[in-house]
Amino acid sequence: MDTSQDAHRRLTELEIKASFTEDLLDQLNLTIYRQQEQIDSLLRQVALLRQQSPEPGTGGARNLRDELPPHY
Repeated sequence: MDTSQDAHRRLTELEIKASFTEDLLDQLNLTIYRQQEQIDSLLRQVALLRQQSPEPGTGGARNLRDELPPHY
C-alpha cells in the first residue's frame, strides 16, 4: 500500500509541476507577442522618420551654423 501512496504522491507532484510549466509558457508567449508588437511599431516609426529626413548627398543648401553643437 505504501508504494501506491508514493506513486500517487509523485504523480500529483508531476501534475502540479506540469500545471506551473504550462502557466509559465503562456506568460512567456504573451510577453513575446507584446515584444513583437513593440518591435513592429518601432520599425514603422523608423521607416516614417527615414521618409521625413532628407537623403544625404541630395545637395540641398546647408548652413554650417545649423550643424554646430548647442554649446558653441
